Amino acid sequence: MIGPTVRSRSLVYDEVRSADDLPAGWIDVQEGGTFRLQRSGDDALFAHTVGHDSLKRFLFPPELRIWRARRAGDGTLEVEEPAPPPRYAFIGVRSCDLHAVAIQDRVFIGDRYADPDYEARRRDAFFVAVNCGRAGGTCFCASMDTGPRVTDGFDLALTEVLDERGHRFVVEVGSDRGAEVLDAIDHREADGDEQSAPDAAAERARASMGRTLDVTDIRELLQANPEHPRWDDVADRCLSCGNCTLVCPTCFCSTVEDTTDLAGGETEHTRLWDSCFTLGHSYVHGGSVRQSGRSRYRQWMTHKLSTWIDQFGTSGCVGCGRCITWCPVAIDITEEVAAIRADD
Repeated sequence: MIGPTVRSRSLVYDEVRSADDLPAGWIDVQEGGTFRLQRSGDDALFAHTVGHDSLKRFLFPPELRIWRARRAGDGTLEVEEPAPPPRYAFIGVRSCDLHAVAIQDRVFIGDRYADPDYEARRRDAFFVAVNCGRAGGTCFCASMDTGPRVTDGFDLALTEVLDERGHRFVVEVGSDRGAEVLDAIDHREADGDEQSAPDAAAERARASMGRTLDVTDIRELLQANPEHPRWDDVADRCLSCGNCTLVCPTCFCSTVEDTTDLAGGETEHTRLWDSCFTLGHSYVHGGSVRQSGRSRYRQWMTHKLSTWIDQFGTSGCVGCGRCITWCPVAIDITEEVAAIRADD
C-alpha cells in the first residue's frame, strides 16, 4: 500500500505497512517557494495537505524501460519485455490528486490510443481518499472545482474526526470494491454529527484556502494575450528549472532515450520524464522552437490553463498549489493570471 509519509523533512508517497508509517501529528506550512513541517499538537494522521509528491510517480513513472534487446551467442536478437507493473492501493489521497488522476486518464487512455503501461497500472488501482479539513497556504482547489471535498474517483473516502468522543474516521463508499473492503472491517453506522463531518471539514478547508484563481473565460483570456508584457516580467524571474512541471500531478511531457553498452551487445529503450522548460524539449532540425524563458513559461501556463481545454476538454490544473510552493523564486500561477486579467 502506498500512502503519505515523512521523508527528508517533506511529505512523500511511499510504501506504508501500518498506521505507524503515516505522518501522525504533522502539518505542513506552505507559501511561495517555502515548505516546512511542524508538529500539530495532536495525533491526527491526515492533518497535512500535500507535499511535492503525487500519484503521477506511480502511474506514470519518471523512468520506464520500454524494452531491452541482447545479442545472443548465435547472433540472434533477444528482446526482453518489461515486467508487469505492480498493483497499487493508495491511501490518504486528496481530492485534487484524484482529479489529477482523472485528467491523466483522459490523456493516456481516454482517446483512440492508450498507453499500455499506464492502463495496466491504473486498471486495478484502489483509492482510499481523505477529505481535507484544512488548506495549505498555496492551495486553490476550490477555484478549480477539484476540492476540497472528495466527490468521485475513490473506492473509500475518509474524514478524520478528533473530539471529546475520541479519534475515528467517517467512511464513505465509492465503489463495489470499497464496499467489500468496508464489510471486512468492524464499523458502525455514523450518527448525525458524524454524517455531517465530511461537509464540515470541506467548509473549514475552503475557508482557509490560500489562493484563488478566477477561471472565467480563462481559455480565451490567455489565447488573446500572447504578447502581454507580463510574460517578460515572469521571464526575468523564471529559472527554467522545470520544478513546476516535475511536481505538477498532471504534466505528462516525456522523452525516449536509447542506450547501448560498449561492446554493442545490449541496448535499452527508456521513457523518461521531460519538461517543456528545457531547451531541448522543443528541438527540431535546426534548433529549438522556444529558445527564451519567456516563451517556455508562456507555453507551460497557456497549455495548462487554456489549450489543454482544446485537447482534452478540461483544464490541466487541479489547484494543488505545488507549482507555487516548489518554485525556487515563488512564481505564482494565480498571480500571473490575475496580472494579465487586470490589463485585459
